[in-house]
Amino acid sequence: MAKEIVEALVEGGKATAAPPLGPALGPMGVNIGQVVAKINEVTASFKGMQVPVKVIIDKDTKEFSVEVGTPPASALIKKEAQVEKGASNPLQEKVADLLIEQIIKIAKMKESGLLGKDLKARVKEIIGTCNSMGIMVEGVPAVEAIKLVNEGKFDEEIRTEKTELSAEEIKKLAEEKKKLQEEMEKRREEFMKTAKELLATMEGLENNKKRSKLMEAKIPLPIVNELVPEEKEAAPAAGGAK
Repeated sequence: MAKEIVEALVEGGKATAAPPLGPALGPMGVNIGQVVAKINEVTASFKGMQVPVKVIIDKDTKEFSVEVGTPPASALIKKEAQVEKGASNPLQEKVADLLIEQIIKIAKMKESGLLGKDLKARVKEIIGTCNSMGIMVEGVPAVEAIKLVNEGKFDEEIRTEKTELSAEEIKKLAEEKKKLQEEMEKRREEFMKTAKELLATMEGLENNKKRSKLMEAKIPLPIVNELVPEEKEAAPAAGGAK
């Protein structure tokens, strides 16, 4: 039974018969509308994200199936936390807070791409990714959340695969996110003030020495780069040195 495979990248829940999908499906003899509808059905949970899909078509019967890849766990975490990027210094900065239900949701979405043998293990994998992004879980740093998982605090939620949030929980998360962003901005202002005061004492020093002293003072790298951009090495003269 011969198979044809069409692969494409679509926006979750918003695939259309327009290129690249439509023209690729046209020669296959399938009902393009039905294929598009199926793709939108199975990618609905990835709304606003680019998702890889694979349409597998039986050349004889024209029957088809749709397989959906998933974005990286970090992309799913950012979408769930409603942030554009993780923290530049996750040890010092926390950009958002997720509830265990959201972690379970992501773990289920990434099930085939994770190493854990069961949902509890996969939940810990997702929390590990949160740790590297400066995302808290249940109001505590991600490393602490993993300890809570190990202690069984979220066993019931994991057992029932709970993924839904109440309106009150959503509101609380939004408030927590706003608070974290205000704290980050305050810390940034403090670091910026300290960095500028240090730079005022470094008149005449080369940029690389200024950068070293700022780093020694534990000024975050993004601020160091902003105040003292790294010098680029000069390109060699055409024809080489004489």
